[in-house]
Amino acid sequence: MEKPVVLCGINNYFCVSLQGGVNDEVTLTAYITIALLEIPLPVTHSVVRNALFCLETAANQKENHVYTKALLAYAFALAGNREKRKALLDSLEQEAVRKDGSVHWQRPGREPEVDLPYYRHRAPSAEVEMTAYVLLAHLTSWPAPAQEELSFASLIAKWISSQQNPNGGFSSTQ
Repeated sequence: MEKPVVLCGINNYFCVSLQGGVNDEVTLTAYITIALLEIPLPVTHSVVRNALFCLETAANQKENHVYTKALLAYAFALAGNREKRKALLDSLEQEAVRKDGSVHWQRPGREPEVDLPYYRHRAPSAEVEMTAYVLLAHLTSWPAPAQEELSFASLIAKWISSQQNPNGGFSSTQ
């Protein structure tokens, strides 16, 4: 039997294909923590507690990728850690792309879109995913999100809706 990979206290046999935006232990730990919190396991569960400790350490790093910040913001929102959630969302807001009355996030260094007649560009799946995680982080709040947060979330939802393909789905597998 193959030896499991241990990521911040979480044993894992799979998940390499789940990493849409970044390939590192922090994003994988965030994916698994989100899944555990959505079950819902309580934040007091030892595996969740250890994973959140690992993610808190990672969240303090200044060089986190936008995709990683989006996952971390949602994980902390699910865990009820308002302070970390807000700090990450504030950081993400500074990196947001505002265009045509909508808001989204894209990977650093991405080539700008070329506007062509009769062609609507769709973002790569990783960008749809990270923007969706930011939206989830905005909407997952206790108490309920404030009106200004809901207004900002509607700008994010507008962009996500514009990324639907003709069949109503998205390029993302997540």
